[in-house]
Amino acid sequence: MNTYQFSNVSWTPGEKLLLIAGPCVIESQEMSLHIGKTVAEICKKLDIAYVFKASFDKANRSGSGSFRGHGIQHGLEILAHVKQTLGVPITTDVHESEQVAAVANVADIIQIPAFLCRQTDLLIAAGESGKAVNVKKGQFMAPWEMKNVVDKIRSTGNAQPMLTERGTFFGYNRLVNDMTGIPQMQALGAPVIFDATHSTQLPGGLGNATGGQRQYVGLLANAATAAGADGLFVEVHPTPEKSPSDAATIFPLDQLENLLRRCLAIRAALKQVR
Repeated sequence: MNTYQFSNVSWTPGEKLLLIAGPCVIESQEMSLHIGKTVAEICKKLDIAYVFKASFDKANRSGSGSFRGHGIQHGLEILAHVKQTLGVPITTDVHESEQVAAVANVADIIQIPAFLCRQTDLLIAAGESGKAVNVKKGQFMAPWEMKNVVDKIRSTGNAQPMLTERGTFFGYNRLVNDMTGIPQMQALGAPVIFDATHSTQLPGGLGNATGGQRQYVGLLANAATAAGADGLFVEVHPTPEKSPSDAATIFPLDQLENLLRRCLAIRAALKQVR
């Protein structure tokens, strides 16, 4: 596969694990810096490629009164400060084509949310930005259907599409993961990231909010690593229960290093038997 360039980070899928991690939504500049600095230090110690993630706007919250973030202008200012201060690449979501140009001025990866993964205009705009484009597979999409998504991005001349597996609707507000989807999407010529936190969601499980089963984040991350995922997506927080978004699934920051060490051990074991 191609080597991907995220600011000062070069990443070749299959060679080094990629971690996309940060808070679900930007709470404050201080919190973003604290989380980003902690994760960056862990990744440097473990030789993992790191991209900081936080959303400036959570436009698909379950309830209309839920905290959405700081909006695009102030949110991008905070992300730019994190990028400059910590020297790490940045990714964040876009929800509308009109947001892409402004986001591309700061972000190294444009992220497309799962519910918007088929939106042609949004995918084309993201592709035309020239930045890597990470598309989360919709819960309603089969792995092989993501070929059309990859083709839309590549039609702009962009050679850096990425796909993220984050579970499939199974009924009763539950998501389940089909790990065979990882190699199936890799066969499309795009690296596949596994979203270990959103995959534990119970969408709408709390009525006006999304529930979750955080206790399975590590198990799913291990399974996806064993299935050959090129990277992991993990939302983290120092006090998960206080997170204003995805509090039921976001992973404790102080447990991240152990989770990553287990995944690296699995990767190392797989290389020994190939």
